[in-house]
Amino acid sequence: MTGTAAAPPTTRQWLGLIAVSLGVALIVVDITIVNVILAPIIEDLEMDSAGAQWVQESYAISFAALLLLTGRLSDVLGARKVFLVGLTVFALTSLLAAAAPDGGVLILARFLQGVGAAAILPTSLALVNATFTGRARGQAFAVWGSTIGAAAALGPLLGGWLADLSWRWAFGINIPLVALILVGTLRYLDASPRSRTRIDGIGGVLSVLGLGLLSFALIEGRTYGWLETIEPLDLGAFTWSASPSPVFVALVVSTVALVLFWLKQAALGRAENEPLMDVRLFAIRSFRNGNFVTLLVGVGEFGIIAVLPLWLQFALGYSAFQAGLALVALAAGSFFASGAGFSMAASVPALQQVRIGLVLESAGLVLLGVIASTDTAWWLIAGALFLYGVGVGFATAQVTNIVLADVPAPSAGQASGIQSTARELGSALGIALLTTLFFTTLATNLKSRLDGPGLADRDAGQLSDTVTHSAGSAIPSLAENPRTAPVADAARAAMAQGLELASYTCAALLVLALAATLFVKSARGSARG
Repeated sequence: MTGTAAAPPTTRQWLGLIAVSLGVALIVVDITIVNVILAPIIEDLEMDSAGAQWVQESYAISFAALLLLTGRLSDVLGARKVFLVGLTVFALTSLLAAAAPDGGVLILARFLQGVGAAAILPTSLALVNATFTGRARGQAFAVWGSTIGAAAALGPLLGGWLADLSWRWAFGINIPLVALILVGTLRYLDASPRSRTRIDGIGGVLSVLGLGLLSFALIEGRTYGWLETIEPLDLGAFTWSASPSPVFVALVVSTVALVLFWLKQAALGRAENEPLMDVRLFAIRSFRNGNFVTLLVGVGEFGIIAVLPLWLQFALGYSAFQAGLALVALAAGSFFASGAGFSMAASVPALQQVRIGLVLESAGLVLLGVIASTDTAWWLIAGALFLYGVGVGFATAQVTNIVLADVPAPSAGQASGIQSTARELGSALGIALLTTLFFTTLATNLKSRLDGPGLADRDAGQLSDTVTHSAGSAIPSLAENPRTAPVADAARAAMAQGLELASYTCAALLVLALAATLFVKSARGSARG
């Protein structure tokens, strides 16, 4: 129980929350939408596979690299101002992406989009945390968190629909939406207070270098090799083909940079100077342990989204639009959780809602693993994803509430940046872990299935590699040829087994996150469990 009853939020505050949530929805959609529109981009701009990969991943790398810095900037310059700047950058770079004449310009635009997104996410958290108090804060985070879950699911649907018109609309649609959000932010959110402090420039460089290289390594490990180089890295005229792998080097350099960053921030804190990241925040139990839960939730939640559309499209034969449509059940569950969380905020603490969400997410993933096959009925998929989506809506929303519950107001921006970084690194780690597990299972299982029909060992290995390297997209062409149709059937079965194992792994990770919540305690009643 809180000591003093807070005044109920005004309509203006709720409208401001809608503007902030829509801003977050935009940046999450732009993470998932590209997976669906990549094929027409490759065809239209005549890109190779390496360039196409950078269209996807340049955004995620710059996004993760800048979260700590932009979180601190929101304390210094004011959260609303940084949020508005992020929206403006996002709109301009979306225009550049939509008009890109070639792959190089598109990759640059995506990289700069990540810069705008990095300014939007942590400042949105700081704005919600500063605008709402007490029971209303839990309700506001229910809306904010459910927006993330729904946007992640709706991205592929929107991409599948827009791909039928032009892939350029997937970026162009951002511009009028950003204009609407800018108007709502200026009209319904007050200017945020500023701190008369300076930015630690050296710390900023170390954090961007460390987090950028770490996210690169987590995302690209499977492609370029964790230790030895298995695929050349092409960066313009420069090619890295020697060993050790660029991923291994990136991990080493990022570790050194992040250790130096931590030591410098700790020294600045002890000297009562102005660190970019005040490591003393980790002395707050709810903040420290809540960020660990956030990391685990990111690993468990986002990994499955990376492999689920592949199973839907290439094992079950769904079109890109139909695969996106199947994920609407996840979005519906997330929206349902938002409504339920709204009414539960007064009686169910945030930590308990996180636990409820993690239980439901785990149950949904276990159900998905049980039903995974080559002919799973759509209604079973919808049921599992709806249950999973409800869990996402509860857990994603309220884990932020418990992380920020005891953080002093002047440090809200950098605390939001830290929590956003934990979420993004968790998602990168989850995608790295789950895609590696999924494709390894696909390759080994398919090869073992092909050993039976009398194929030579070399032929079985070659066909297995073809399916795996194409991420399953070779299956339809294999199915069209009567001679290779049995290979396509075996590939579908292996893909279903890969999804089953991925689902169970994600469920286990979320159970681990549930266990970690036992160590989260808040000094405020709103987050007690």
